[in-house]
Amino acid sequence: MRALLPDLTPWRNSRDFRRLWVSGTISNFGSFLTFVALPVQLKELTGSAAAVGAIGAVELLPLLVFGLYGGALADALDKRKLIVWTEAGQGLLSAALLANALLPHPAVWPLYAVAALSSALVSVQRPAIDSLWPRIVAHEHMPAASALNSLRWTVGGVAGPALAGVVVAYAGLGWAYGADLATFVVSVLLIVRIAASPAAHEAAKPSLKAIAEGARYAWSRKELLGTYA
Repeated sequence: MRALLPDLTPWRNSRDFRRLWVSGTISNFGSFLTFVALPVQLKELTGSAAAVGAIGAVELLPLLVFGLYGGALADALDKRKLIVWTEAGQGLLSAALLANALLPHPAVWPLYAVAALSSALVSVQRPAIDSLWPRIVAHEHMPAASALNSLRWTVGGVAGPALAGVVVAYAGLGWAYGADLATFVVSVLLIVRIAASPAAHEAAKPSLKAIAEGARYAWSRKELLGTYA
């Protein structure tokens, strides 16, 4: 039976791993709240299925463009600071959604603007998080850390949308956006307590040339292109 349980060594040995793992778990749940609330609000405001579907198109371009730039930034900047600023930025976007939802007549355009900006911030943040794990977990414990992260995503991917649906249905859009904002506040408070992770002295500054080279490499690798699907 014990062989079926995940290896908790990274959790026991690394305080920074615990903080980053808990931060990600809380933040992901909040993001699921907005993930469910946005299309619900769009449908309520427009009554159009096409308007709801357009959210995906609005999120796609920032995902592609800033995903490449995010990798360059993660190499050149302090990873912890980059995660903090992008997490705080997403918190501000949640605050904007909350303010809009509380208006007597909420506007539609902020929903699309927030979706695009949030996609950009997530794309910038993801490479920094991925490259921070090896700095806070010993090399021999990385497989266990990866398994714990996979467990978080698997459980969160099932339970997150379900719980978010309950919150949106019974508490309302304002509560959903407010709860998302609260999760980002908690997440930032956890991340700022992680040890600094400065860039290597030899790290190159982000440049359009480096981004273009990364894009060409990604385009040449079909298995990498599949991660954008």
